[in-house]
Amino acid sequence: MASILVVLFMFFILFATIEAQKKPPKTISLGSSLSPNSKNNSWQSASGLFAFGFYPEKNGFAVGIWIVGHQNNNTVVWTANRDHPVVSSNATIEFTTDGRLILVHTEQGIDLPIADIAANASVVSASLLDSGNFVISSKSSVIWESFDFPTDTILGGQTLFHGHRLVSSVSSSSDHSSGRYRIVMQSDGNLVNFPVNQSDPEYAYWQALSQPPGVNDYYNLILNSSGLLYIDGVPNSDTPLLILANGAASASSPVGGNNDTVAAIIYRATLDYDGIFRLYSHRFGSNTRSIVSTKWSALQDQCKVYGFCGFNSYCQVNSPEAECSCFPGFAPVDPSKKFMGCFMNFTEQRCLSKESFGLMDVVTLENSRWGDYAYSVVPMKKEDCRKSCLEDCFCRAALYFSGKCNKHKLPLRYGIRNLSDSVTAFVKIRTVAATSTDQLAPASPSGPIAVTEMKGHLISILAASLGSLACLCIVIAISSFCLYRHRVHKYKKLSDNAKLGLTTEEFSLRSFSYNELEKATQGFTEELGKGSFGTVYKGALLSGGGNKNIVAVKRLENVVDEAGDREFQFQTEVTAIGKTHHRNLVRLLGFCVEGKRKLLVYEYMNNGSLADVLFKADQSRRPSWKERVKIVLDIARGILYLHEECEACIVHCGIKPQNILMDDSWTAKISDFGLAKLLLRNHMKNFTRRSSGGVTADPGSSYLAPEWQQQQQQQHRKQDLISVKADIYSFGVVLLEVISCRRNIEINVSNEDEMFLCTWVYKCFVGGELHKLVVGDEEMRVDLKTLERMVKVGLWCIQDDPGLRPSIKNVILMLEGTIAKKEAEHLRVAIRPSPIVAIRPLLVVTVPHSFVR
Repeated sequence: MASILVVLFMFFILFATIEAQKKPPKTISLGSSLSPNSKNNSWQSASGLFAFGFYPEKNGFAVGIWIVGHQNNNTVVWTANRDHPVVSSNATIEFTTDGRLILVHTEQGIDLPIADIAANASVVSASLLDSGNFVISSKSSVIWESFDFPTDTILGGQTLFHGHRLVSSVSSSSDHSSGRYRIVMQSDGNLVNFPVNQSDPEYAYWQALSQPPGVNDYYNLILNSSGLLYIDGVPNSDTPLLILANGAASASSPVGGNNDTVAAIIYRATLDYDGIFRLYSHRFGSNTRSIVSTKWSALQDQCKVYGFCGFNSYCQVNSPEAECSCFPGFAPVDPSKKFMGCFMNFTEQRCLSKESFGLMDVVTLENSRWGDYAYSVVPMKKEDCRKSCLEDCFCRAALYFSGKCNKHKLPLRYGIRNLSDSVTAFVKIRTVAATSTDQLAPASPSGPIAVTEMKGHLISILAASLGSLACLCIVIAISSFCLYRHRVHKYKKLSDNAKLGLTTEEFSLRSFSYNELEKATQGFTEELGKGSFGTVYKGALLSGGGNKNIVAVKRLENVVDEAGDREFQFQTEVTAIGKTHHRNLVRLLGFCVEGKRKLLVYEYMNNGSLADVLFKADQSRRPSWKERVKIVLDIARGILYLHEECEACIVHCGIKPQNILMDDSWTAKISDFGLAKLLLRNHMKNFTRRSSGGVTADPGSSYLAPEWQQQQQQQHRKQDLISVKADIYSFGVVLLEVISCRRNIEINVSNEDEMFLCTWVYKCFVGGELHKLVVGDEEMRVDLKTLERMVKVGLWCIQDDPGLRPSIKNVILMLEGTIAKKEAEHLRVAIRPSPIVAIRPLLVVTVPHSFVR
């Protein structure tokens, strides 16, 4: 009797699923459109259980398909152009009269295809089926369907064909761009999980079959509408190769209690953001309520996923989810995303230097280990292993198990802590005495160690520092008073001139009221970007002829509040910025200062920032090699004007791709120049507090010169440390990013050597392998001479010693290749890669003597 009831219940579930899909699909006619902020922001399936259209993502909108959940708790199952930047509320989806499905950005005027449809396809309509498949059809057949292009999910009735893959999302709810893991349906019949940039079998952390049957063209992963997930492809057989899960077999009680029957069931198999492949069911009741259940999971332990925690961190099971913690001596790259890994929170002395001895100690962690191969494996006692690593300059950590000492260099990958694992880890850190003189952050509090007490002589050092700081404050106060008196006199004189009807260049900027700018930006609603200096909004101002001029309005944050006439101080500095005019600088149009409200109005750049062009756009929109060379020269010429050609030398202190904007003709223009003087103190204070507290470095800290990192230990000389050579360092990092079209720090890389761009470029340069930087760029490969010259310039610019960096004028001469032969007197210079690297070998190359003047 019980078996009959089970069969009847299974039949009922299957019948409910089939009935939910019998409704005829809603037809989407040619010429239809969607917009994010209107009621018509999505097209629904006939059952209303699926929708296609705009959904909120980060600070904008993305286009995709989702399962409609209770109280807008939707589940995204497919995303169009998932790695393209999100769009604003002004974007539209258009199903054009000629059958194209496109996403239109009104700000940039770019039509981004959602479906690749041939021009002669004779499209007549589109529809979203109750299976969740979005199809575009002609009169006789389906021309395009979303099921052929899965992202991280397959739905009931969908097949993942051999050779195809799913790629996880960055986040399960807030970011559906490509994440860190993939699952591949291999042609040998095996379903395998890898980190996204790995394909070597040794990096597979889960596989469906331990012994796959062999290669053929029939193996596919199928999820049928009844919740059966299996691998099919056995020739001449109706039996699947492997059944992974049967979602219907574990179906439970009705959705909403005894009075709410099951109206429909949707099954989906998703590679979740944590790298685990899971089967889910969405059961909808007759009152539209739904329950989401996990029917099957490939892994139960998140720590078994390779790379769940990033470099230099370890994974520990902490129900319900695993937790990532930094090894001692490291701090998280992003505290809100601890899975991204950790960076070393102190600057290590050069290997084999006398200064390095006596400054290091070793912390012991039980039950902790990491992956990768050791560079040294020697049988010895546990205490001898600890001592051996401490005395070995190249050893950053060691594992002791089975009577052997395994020494490792950085980075430490695939770290895991398991209380049942009898292994001892030794991690090298700086001593507290070294920390007090070398701006070290304490060990991560999440690590199982205790912080050593401060040495006695530290009190003496602090007392002397405070005394010096007090004297410095007195000197600064007197100097500030004198400067204030001088500027008040100058301001009075200019005011008197204005009363006499005289015009001055210094007051050519327009002064806006706060209400004017609030109205121009429609209440500061359309955000263009946010940086360390403030938030930028898009606005429109009426010109004299009644035309609207698009502008960018920056609302400043952390403005220095000085004693005296604060508004006058601000206006004086802004006036100096307004007097700068160069084709490679973003023009300042006006300002607003009302109490604590301080805003700047700039010309609007249609093509966004260099960061958008290099890192966010698809390959087809990236600038060509010749265009990138031009961009680099544009940036250098803008810096030359700031350093040597304007009335007063301006040190930017923030050269990075986010501060390089592109105009209509794709000319690079530097923004945010001159703001450091207004905002430097608070901005610097925030940065040093983060980096010294062992929390994280500022997102832009990889562009900062090493001398910035000395501020905490030399606060009384802070202003003396920063010179024009700080901008040269930042320019060098940007130059290498423009060459390679990638960020300086990338977590998802196939080889740990490629994580830090400056180090990778350096190693390619040393090994004569610059071609690795230009994979897939044929235009660049035929101009290796220019590539080599630009790489050399970039490496010279990122010298640790500011005195070894070239001037910006000589940078331009080197980039143009116009340096005179008579100046080819040579000097031997030691080139190092980026200072964030733990162990940096030296490279001695030949550099023209005049370059480092």
